[in-house]
Amino acid sequence: MIETYQHQNHTLAIVVRCDFRRDGIEFFTPPEFSQQLAYMNRPAGYVIAPHVHNRVPREVQYTQEVLFVKSGRVRVDLYDEDRHIVRSLELGRGDVILLASGGHGFEMLEACEMIEVKQGPHVGEGDKTRFEPELRGGTGGTE
Repeated sequence: MIETYQHQNHTLAIVVRCDFRRDGIEFFTPPEFSQQLAYMNRPAGYVIAPHVHNRVPREVQYTQEVLFVKSGRVRVDLYDEDRHIVRSLELGRGDVILLASGGHGFEMLEACEMIEVKQGPHVGEGDKTRFEPELRGGTGGTE
């Protein structure tokens, strides 16, 4: 239900499948990630006290993004820092992925709706370097 994809000691992605269930709260990311991903399951009547988040200076070196698949199916190709394909995986309705490092590409296997969350401010095309993928076929890597 939780899949972590790593390559050469770098976490490329963390996937939370739609059927993941647990009571309480669980963080899937280590504290040093610039994007945090957590799951909460609370009973009716549970209260989270009103709060504000303090202004804390943070330095973000790389964009990490979270995708929530609302509907459809998508193939996600994960690449290492040298732009070599490491793994391909499929996401469906209700699945969530945190793209933590390396590169990534997508092919919609069905019409697909996704919600994307990533750090700002948005700097347009200056935020990414596009590249031609190598021929498909590599599916190495570890979970």
